[in-house]
Amino acid sequence: MIIIDGKKTSEQIQEEIAAEVVKIKAAGGKVPHLAAVLVGNDGGSETYVASKVKTCERIGFGSSLFRFPDSVTEADLLQKIDELNNDPIVDGFIIQLPLPKHISDQKVIERISPKKDVDGFHPVNIGRMALNLPTYISATPFGILKLLERYAIETTGKHCVVIGRSNIVGSPMSILMARNGYPGNCTVTLTHSKTRNLKELCLQADIIIAALGKPGFLTADMVKDGAVVIDVGITRIKSETTKSGWKLLGDVDYEAVAPKCSYITPVPGGVGPMTIASLLLNTLKASRREVYGG
Repeated sequence: MIIIDGKKTSEQIQEEIAAEVVKIKAAGGKVPHLAAVLVGNDGGSETYVASKVKTCERIGFGSSLFRFPDSVTEADLLQKIDELNNDPIVDGFIIQLPLPKHISDQKVIERISPKKDVDGFHPVNIGRMALNLPTYISATPFGILKLLERYAIETTGKHCVVIGRSNIVGSPMSILMARNGYPGNCTVTLTHSKTRNLKELCLQADIIIAALGKPGFLTADMVKDGAVVIDVGITRIKSETTKSGWKLLGDVDYEAVAPKCSYITPVPGGVGPMTIASLLLNTLKASRREVYGG
C-alpha cells in the first residue's frame, strides 16, 4: 500500500513553477499575476486566501488581495470583477466562496472573464472541459489528475466509481476520468445519495473517488483488494486528542480501508494541498495565453 503524499507533490509542482518564473524573468517576460477577492471575515477563507498570497510571493508570482466587507453590494462586487477582467496586469483571479447571502454566487462566477477564470468555475470553461478542449480545470479535480499522473497510476480500461455529484468535484471528475487521455480512459460510474446498490458498485471499482462530505462513509467492506482510493472529503470535528480541539476527517474510514489499497490519499495531506498547486498551474497557463491565445 502506497500513501499518496499530496503535500510533497504540491511542493514539487510549486518548485517547478518557481523555476519557470525565473526563466520568464530572465527572458524579460511578464511575471504571472494572481488576484484574489475576499468578502467578509470568514476565518477559513481568510486563512486560505492568505496562504495563496504567501505562496505567490514565494514562487515569484505577482499577487493582489482585494477585501470587501460583508455589506458590499452585489453591484459593487460585479464592478470590481469588471475592473479585474480589464486589468492587463492580472492574468487570473478568484472570488473566494462562499459569498454573503445577498450576493448570487452564480452571477459572480459568470461575470468573470473565462480567460481569467483560473478557478475553472465559469460555464464556458466547464463546457470546454466536457469537450476535452484546452481549459482551466477547477482546483480539486485538477489536483486529483496531477496526483494520479505523478504516481503513474494506471487508469486506462479501469472501472472508476465516483461517489458524489457536486459541480465542484464529483461531476467534473466523472467527465475527466472518462475522457480520451491520461489520466482518463476509465469506465466511470457516477454515484450519489439516490444510488441503490452503492456497495456492490464500489466493490467492482479499481479506482474510487469519494467526494460526498460524510466522514468515514467508505468502509473496508466496500473496497476490493488492490483498489486505488482518492479521498476528497474534509470535515472538521471536535476532538479531545488534539491541541486545537478539532481534527479533520475524510470520507474514507482510513485505518480500515488503507490496508486493502494499492494507493490511498490521507486526510489531511492528500488532495487538499494540491488545490493551491492547481491554481498556480492555471495562472501560469493564463499568463502564457495557453487556453485562449493572445
